[in-house]
Amino acid sequence: MVLDAFVVALLKLADLLLTIYIWLIIIRCVISWFFPFSFHPAVRFVYRVTEPVLGPLRRIIPPIGNIDISPIVAIFIIYFLQTLIYYTLRNYYILHY
Repeated sequence: MVLDAFVVALLKLADLLLTIYIWLIIIRCVISWFFPFSFHPAVRFVYRVTEPVLGPLRRIIPPIGNIDISPIVAIFIIYFLQTLIYYTLRNYYILHY
């Protein structure tokens, strides 16, 4: 029973972290539109945290005109992972309770 609670808590934590990451990507997009040359420590933190995901996507997906669509693709991928987590939790509850 403790292991069951641990697995559920771990999946919920992963879902929360993915939601926070989506918000960091959105914040990065807004910053790039309004403050493209900001060197504030918070801005550098957001760029440093989101670049490991957006950088490789940028190399795979070319920009459309001058528009970088890698944040949109990253958000879709994260949403897909969150959906997997949701259905895993739902099926886990159905099978075990």
